[in-house]
Amino acid sequence: MMGGNMSDTIEVDATGLFCPAPILKARQKLEAMSEGQKLILKATDTACAYAVPNFCAQSGHTLAAKRQIGKLQIFEIIRGAIEN
Repeated sequence: MMGGNMSDTIEVDATGLFCPAPILKARQKLEAMSEGQKLILKATDTACAYAVPNFCAQSGHTLAAKRQIGKLQIFEIIRGAIEN
């Protein structure tokens, strides 16, 4: 399958959850994804503004974009290679 279609993007709605729950939900989905796939994480906990970029850096994923709409934070994460 060629990249770029909607099936390549997974969305995780972690609104209303407090850290580390949004990170744990994102990590669970990312582990099941293929390298290069995009995950959209939606969260409202203000701690995610720091926790998500740190998680990506430590886990080998790319934080492609981060934006905020009111209290909603939206993170676009590209799954990297994970060595277990």
